[in-house]
Amino acid sequence: MQLNKDEQLVISKISHELRNPLTIIYSTLQLIESRHPEARTFDHWHELMQDVEFMSVLLDDLSRFNHAGALNFSTFSFRPFWEYISLSFAASVADTKLEYFSKIDSSINQITGDKTKLQEVFLNLLRNAADAASPDGTISMTAEQSKDSIIIQVQDNGCGISKEHLSSIFEPFTTYKKNGTGLGLSISESIIQAHGGTIEVDSAPQKGSTFRITLPTKQCCNENSCQQSSHMGQVVNAPACKTGI
Repeated sequence: MQLNKDEQLVISKISHELRNPLTIIYSTLQLIESRHPEARTFDHWHELMQDVEFMSVLLDDLSRFNHAGALNFSTFSFRPFWEYISLSFAASVADTKLEYFSKIDSSINQITGDKTKLQEVFLNLLRNAADAASPDGTISMTAEQSKDSIIIQVQDNGCGISKEHLSSIFEPFTTYKKNGTGLGLSISESIIQAHGGTIEVDSAPQKGSTFRITLPTKQCCNENSCQQSSHMGQVVNAPACKTGI
């Protein structure tokens, strides 16, 4: 889902107006805790702190959702990028019984894209897989070359998604997790679409889910593609096309 400029402006204003008082509320609650530690034993105090922290996370996600289509392109080696993501996620589940493995096609070399935002997408999908998996479940992430694209798959054998929910999981504020904001997959979809790629999901209850991303290895900013990108989001530092490539 891509936002137009008016929608982005409204979200920015609302987020700004909410963040200031929320920061004051949270700071005040922390001050009360530090001066009166017994406050932690008050009825509903823990729930109050959780609600305020959730609102802070929601505002952060809204900001990321609002700017998901603003890309800063660079060309980078895909393998070190892949290894960093794999090691980062593996470290996060090291103290669990989850089994994780990754595999990358040896023919994959370089890719042009927003490195930071692509990292955000892959880690989000992996964390979702960890949340959905059973305590001793299996998670995998694979990448293979397909002509001028890379196909990345994140797979788990967890609880899966019912057929009636599949069509709406990329819609903003759609979540089936207890503490989710419902923006993670919307942000991921916006980032991938802004790269000219696609993200799809196959899932079945009690069998698990497979998220499949098709991502072009090159980004090309000529007159037509830049016009197209203006509908998908703000394109920053997009490389120009060269004749013969």
